[in-house]
Amino acid sequence: MDLGVFSISLAVKDLKASLDFYQKLGFEILDGDGEHWQILQHESVKIGLFQGMFEKNCLTWNPTDVRSLQKNLREQGVELIQEADESTTGPAHITMLDPDGNPILFDQHND
Repeated sequence: MDLGVFSISLAVKDLKASLDFYQKLGFEILDGDGEHWQILQHESVKIGLFQGMFEKNCLTWNPTDVRSLQKNLREQGVELIQEADESTTGPAHITMLDPDGNPILFDQHND
């Protein structure tokens, strides 16, 4: 099962303060709008900073085929709280909770 690249998505209160903090740790900006979200990287570690978009911090993977992953997880009896439309192609995402209630997001960015 290909989960894709891992990152953690942090629900932040102040994007600019969080960005400043993580840049002091050596993270560099990869992407983002500068107002609501930024994706940062330091060596092999990626962090997403999201202001007003998530209630909790979230484990995130970026698979190349989220619909195939969704099918595999369903076959294993994993409950999804948000599913991708299998009649479509391209970017989509699915979400679930681990046994402790931690959100997990599988977010496919590309076709």
